Amino acid sequence: MDPQAPALYHNPVIDPNCVPRPYPARTGHLPTSMNDVDAAWLSKMMSYKYPGVEARSMETVQLLNSHTTKWRIKVDWNDAGQAAGLPAHLCMKANWSGSFDNVDIHALEARFYHFMAKEMKVPTANCYYADWDDDGTAHGLIVLEDLVQRGGKFGHSTDDNGVEMIMQTLEGLATLHGSLWGSDKISPANAPWLQTQMDTPCDSDQVRIMWQWIEANLKDPAFCEIAPQHYLDDPRKVERAFDRLGEIDRAYDAPYCIVLGDCHQGNTYILPSGERLWLDWQLVRRGRPWRDLTYFVIGALTIEERRKHHKDIVKQYREYLIATGALGVPSFEEAWEQTRLFTMYGLQAWVANLDAWGQNGVPMNERFFTAAEDYGTWQLLGE
Repeated sequence: MDPQAPALYHNPVIDPNCVPRPYPARTGHLPTSMNDVDAAWLSKMMSYKYPGVEARSMETVQLLNSHTTKWRIKVDWNDAGQAAGLPAHLCMKANWSGSFDNVDIHALEARFYHFMAKEMKVPTANCYYADWDDDGTAHGLIVLEDLVQRGGKFGHSTDDNGVEMIMQTLEGLATLHGSLWGSDKISPANAPWLQTQMDTPCDSDQVRIMWQWIEANLKDPAFCEIAPQHYLDDPRKVERAFDRLGEIDRAYDAPYCIVLGDCHQGNTYILPSGERLWLDWQLVRRGRPWRDLTYFVIGALTIEERRKHHKDIVKQYREYLIATGALGVPSFEEAWEQTRLFTMYGLQAWVANLDAWGQNGVPMNERFFTAAEDYGTWQLLGE
């Protein structure tokens, strides 16, 4: 997100006093530059959780430095580190690129791993350290396992997995949502750090925050070739439609669950067994499952596959969700109406995507634009 975005977005939406840092012994700030990160720094950080550990050396395996820094490293731990079970291969994730410092996504992901990851009944990456600053800067850090060592592969937005594999994934997604379905553990009183879907600036103002990249895509001939003419004639209609989606969702009465928030194939890891791990919890929310389900399915299937199978997928997903013990699951008719509405969430996300961030925008935009036409999403949202 734009470092020059309006000042409104430079303060985290959560009162930092509500979310004290997990390791009070750390009195300084988290580094905002990779230049301040080395083996000595890593030793000090990890020692807050694992007393006596020391990184005797740290070497770079791979650096991915886009809107979030993902730094794969190899560490030689001392005996205390090995006894604590710290692996040699790790991945540090933080905001060291200087981008996206106007929202609290990095601190939010760290809070998820610290407070809630163990409550989830689906696998995700093992986290060995999670920390954040509580001074209003929204800086956060997580130290994860290096998933490459598991021998699987990272998903990509354009993976062609077919209907069968996506159907197999539904049970895992339903289990994610069923983990804390309707639970008091995710209430504002018990999880004040957890933001509510479509009721936090990072959601409700997402189009406005990302507008410079929407404008960049509007100058791309490949994007304009697949975008409907009515959108090209009035690009701001996505802002109005998304605002209306927020109004509808805030007035919606249904049980809450944990949602991944940014649920596309590129935020998953596929194990050799075929099981899918759910990654990137920077937009984790107290929300409803249709945001994740709609975003994932429309993005994962070809237009023809979606047209033929989408309703069956929603029906099957509901059965899996009910099987987790979830109570008060909306009817299929209500779930399908939510699907039609939440098509707009994926649409607004992808019209602001830059390929430089690692995913391919044109095919995803084509899928969401077409789904919005098929489902009358624009009309449902007053456009």
